[in-house]
Amino acid sequence: QVQLTESGGGSVQAGGSLRLSCAASNSGYTNTGYCWAWFRQAPGKEREGVARIATSGGSTYYVDSVKGRFTISRDNAKNTLYLQMNSLKPEDTAIYYCAATPASSSCYRPQFVRGDFGSWGQGTQVTVSS
Repeated sequence: QVQLTESGGGSVQAGGSLRLSCAASNSGYTNTGYCWAWFRQAPGKEREGVARIATSGGSTYYVDSVKGRFTISRDNAKNTLYLQMNSLKPEDTAIYYCAATPASSSCYRPQFVRGDFGSWGQGTQVTVSS
């Protein structure tokens, strides 16, 4: 299991930006072959996938609601995953979680499968006011 720690959440007005970070640390961690993702969970709603990136090749995928506004990236040297969020909307308000799986195939599914991801961070709150 990879240990994940998110940071960077906060409160912003609509139209603003935030950058979330997720530091990964654990023995056995590898920079190759992993699939990394950001999920979010709004009050009263199910956790949904937002963006994902494959360590090998850097292939990315975004849910339609964030395309063109959010950017997922990784710094392998720092073992850190990022989510740059621009043009934030009130409906982006949620707890954001980073997740990881050694199964790189998870990054090539047609949709997010929460059960694929065995490592999760504790979550960071993002609140967007109108």
